[in-house]
Amino acid sequence: MYYTEGGERIAFLKGTVPRRESFMTGFDIFAIAFVGLVILTLLAGVKTVPQGHDWTIERFGKYTRTLDPGLNLIIPYIDRVGRKVNMMEQVIEIPQQEVITKDNATVTVDGVAFYQVFDAAKASYEVANLNQSIVTLTMTNIRSVMGAMDLDQVLSHRDEINERLLRVVDAAVTPWGLKVNRIEIKDIVPPADLVQAMGRQMKAERDKRADILQAEGQRQSAILKAEGQKQSQILEAEGRKEAAFRDAEARERSAEAEAKATRMVSEAIAKGDVASLNYFIADKYIKAFGQLANSPNQKVVLLPMEATSMLASLAGIGEIAKATFGDNAAPAAAARRGAVPNVGTPVPPPMPPQG
Repeated sequence: MYYTEGGERIAFLKGTVPRRESFMTGFDIFAIAFVGLVILTLLAGVKTVPQGHDWTIERFGKYTRTLDPGLNLIIPYIDRVGRKVNMMEQVIEIPQQEVITKDNATVTVDGVAFYQVFDAAKASYEVANLNQSIVTLTMTNIRSVMGAMDLDQVLSHRDEINERLLRVVDAAVTPWGLKVNRIEIKDIVPPADLVQAMGRQMKAERDKRADILQAEGQRQSAILKAEGQKQSQILEAEGRKEAAFRDAEARERSAEAEAKATRMVSEAIAKGDVASLNYFIADKYIKAFGQLANSPNQKVVLLPMEATSMLASLAGIGEIAKATFGDNAAPAAAARRGAVPNVGTPVPPPMPPQG
């Protein structure tokens, strides 16, 4: 009795164990293996290169071409990927080294270098150890460039050192398919004793500049002070000049007034007006006593004369004027006695005749 179960034919014989029979033949196995090999071959011929990288292809060990980023096809089992090159900019640390300058000073220097591969084939097959070659070349040129400079130039011309290093190293690595973008010197460390000497020198230089600035400030202050005093003295002298001019003008006008008053009094006396002379002398007399009373050194003012004595003196002066100018002045003087009182001796009126 036969029946089919899962693609197998099973026979049940009486008194026997059932036996499985397979339909998989050798041809089937070969076909399956062939299909799998074809699939693997196709997959081996497809290469996907990531962005920022280039792959070199070698055929029987010889470089043939370079795969760019993206999907690429190669001949399986004949072509193979040789080198996977990073095409992005990379940085290399330049280790510390001691450099002897032109003036025999020893300094410790380190730095960094930035480079980029522009030809993957040259970078893969023109130099054996790319990074180590760049480091060695850079260190050698650092010694060459800085060894031709004095210590002061090394410490103060770092940009010039970087520029010279970049120019020399970039020209040297161009055959390797590289482009050096920047070389930067990080630290330049002089010897400890030289650092101390430089510190003392900088301190002395700062003290010198401070002294110069202080002296300059004092000089400017003295100049400004002298200029101020000069202007003050000029203004004061101009003030004194103006005051003296005003005083002289006042004295001149006072003298003119005095002369005018004297002339008027003289004319009045010439005309026989004794009262004007009396008034003029009395005014001077009173002003003299006023100045004597206002004197700061005079505390007590003594007047040993009486008012009648002064009036008597004025009357005497009037008599002198009469004697001097004669009787012609009497009528004019008598005409003005009604306006100015006579300070002379009163004359009694004539007695009427008795009949």
